[in-house]
Amino acid sequence: MLRTTQIILILLLFSFFSCNKTNESQTKANKHTAAHPNLMLTVDGVNSIKKNLKTTPLFDQTLEQTKNEVDEQIAKGIDIPIPKDMAGGYPHTQHKINYAVMQKAGLLFQILGDEKYAAYIKEMLMGYADLYPKLNRHPETRSYARGKIFWQCLNDANWLVYTSQAYDCIYNWLSEKDRGHLEENLFRPFADFLSIETPQFFNRIHNHSTWGCVAVGMIGLVMNDDELVNRALYGIKKDGISNEALDNDGGLIKSKDGKAGFLANLDSPFSPDGYYTEGPYYHRYALYPFLIFAQALQNKKPELKIFEYKNGVLLKSVDAILNLTDEDGDFFPLNDGQKGMSYFNSSLISAVDIAYFYGNKNKQLLSIAKAQNKVQLDETGMAVALALKEDLAEPFEKSSIELTDGANGDEGAIGILRGTYKNQKLTLVMKYSAHGLSHGHFDKLSFSLYENGEEVIQDYGLSRFVNVEQKNGGGYLKENKTWAKQTIAHNTITVNQTSQYKGKFKESSKNHSEKYLFNSSNKKVQVVSAIENNAYNNVVLQRTMVLVTDTDLAAPFVLDINKIKSKNNNTYDLPFYYFGQVIGTNLKLETSFQLNTLGNTNGYQHLWKEAKAKPLNQFTQFTWLNHNKFYSISSVSETNEDYILGRIGANDPNFNLRRDPVFIHRKQNKSNTLFVNVIESHGTYNAVLELAKQSKSTIENTSIIYDDKDYTAIKIVFTNKEQRVFIISNTNPSENTKHELTIKDKHYKWVGAYYFNN
Repeated sequence: MLRTTQIILILLLFSFFSCNKTNESQTKANKHTAAHPNLMLTVDGVNSIKKNLKTTPLFDQTLEQTKNEVDEQIAKGIDIPIPKDMAGGYPHTQHKINYAVMQKAGLLFQILGDEKYAAYIKEMLMGYADLYPKLNRHPETRSYARGKIFWQCLNDANWLVYTSQAYDCIYNWLSEKDRGHLEENLFRPFADFLSIETPQFFNRIHNHSTWGCVAVGMIGLVMNDDELVNRALYGIKKDGISNEALDNDGGLIKSKDGKAGFLANLDSPFSPDGYYTEGPYYHRYALYPFLIFAQALQNKKPELKIFEYKNGVLLKSVDAILNLTDEDGDFFPLNDGQKGMSYFNSSLISAVDIAYFYGNKNKQLLSIAKAQNKVQLDETGMAVALALKEDLAEPFEKSSIELTDGANGDEGAIGILRGTYKNQKLTLVMKYSAHGLSHGHFDKLSFSLYENGEEVIQDYGLSRFVNVEQKNGGGYLKENKTWAKQTIAHNTITVNQTSQYKGKFKESSKNHSEKYLFNSSNKKVQVVSAIENNAYNNVVLQRTMVLVTDTDLAAPFVLDINKIKSKNNNTYDLPFYYFGQVIGTNLKLETSFQLNTLGNTNGYQHLWKEAKAKPLNQFTQFTWLNHNKFYSISSVSETNEDYILGRIGANDPNFNLRRDPVFIHRKQNKSNTLFVNVIESHGTYNAVLELAKQSKSTIENTSIIYDDKDYTAIKIVFTNKEQRVFIISNTNPSENTKHELTIKDKHYKWVGAYYFNN
């Protein structure tokens, strides 16, 4: 009897402890699942959003637009095509649609609670989980890091960044069995493929690696896998990858200190000012993964204080990229940049919302969000929508700014001068930065000029038709290397028809231009100046540009001084890539019906020579009309020099290049020399009234009145006989130094690096 009682007691105790252990395990599991969503959305954030629905017009409008878009895709059914082509083809495009719609469906499920969105994501994910184990690397072999779903790992990483958010949103809705199946057959193999199996993609300092690290980190956060999260943050350790290794895409695999991963990609490409060394186009592209992962880390691992990392560089970078836009919000096409990309892109919608929410609630960001007319469907977007509802927006003031380049801000900069002349807003962008990793161009000391958002003197940008299948599958065209990256394709000095650093990426990446002067304190006369010592052997280039918007003058203008020092005689070409119709010139142009190219290599093979001339005197003028506005270049010239009218498009059988015109000033057999030009906006044309107003330049003469190693002085004489003199100290940029100089019996005294008698 006692034995039976003991057995019963033991069984009861076993049952109690077993149940208690099961309950404890279930509690841990429930605690694990209850944390979802925790990336873009949080449980508290979702509750806050629900409370404010139907009260915030912009958020409600975005939600309705998103719902209509996703419902339309759901009605079409699931389509997971077999990968087979590059960008622009049907499978590529459909896979992009799939990940974007899954991400949006996840947000709708959390905000609206409609299970049809969760069911759609589940069905899609199950389809990918069935397909993924069967895939080898993509059949297109052009990429240095081929993906499986897409032709390059970069796009695979895009897929996982967006899909991770969808998975996070339905994590608790899925059964444990479904989650196990997806993680075993899809997500964990996907993360390993992007990182361990493709180190040349993952362990880089490049926007590609940023996407890869964030993809692995995001799915790691959803799965509570600290190993994956740490792999994302710090990179992988892989034997055989040296710090100096280069892949055929031209990007350093590791940073200078040998580090890789998400944090290294914050440390190295960003300057303390928030400038991203690859340029604004790829800054925009990388900004979404940078900020969305930062948001997820802030939600899931607040102890990292990611938004404080490197003195808050991520939030600074949003301000920096907004300043790298023209009056219409288009990014300046520095380095590889597609024209027309703007802050209306979805990446910048996310960036503005996140920067507002996690920053200091900068009300100027609200005016950008208002113009974008869309918000992110999360707590950051709701915060922006609520602030806009309360009419808190202030204008975003784009002022003159210098954005340093390099991890420590000591590798040159981008100088932006902005000035207003009556109803004209002029913007001068001068580049004296580092190379810019694989997307950099050989264009140190180049510039572009804008008026009211329109290009006056253009930067060509990249040679690519993104996602246009007929143009190399949407990838980079060969002309990007043979033309767009070459020095002659930019508004800067080319020496002996050879590109800077002989077009060698590795050499250019070791060097950068040096800032000499940036002064925007006087809004009527602003100056930027920089020096390039290494682009050509035994040649030192110094460029000084002055933006003058003094309303006492008849028109605004840019004074451009290129001072060149060399031990050898060389040929120097200075091009100006303008738009529009030639109106007039004091040159006697010689044209030919037989077009010839300007050269055979280094970009010259892509330029047709349409006309040439030698100056008739020491003052040359060239006037053109574009967008019903008149512009002129007035330059100091010598009768033994050459001017060339050219046009892009030679040796381009597939018409990959735009047929844009160029005006080139050439000096031959010179060692030390000066190029002095004044670019002026001076009149308008009314096509309806057929009325030309001030179609002729207001400048009568431009001359060099003094030049030695210490000072250069330029005199500008206007048609109304007014005169202006600009003097630059070539060796002392200090703002406090006192200077005295006598020129032709006239004595000049001033304090600071330059003099201008305005």
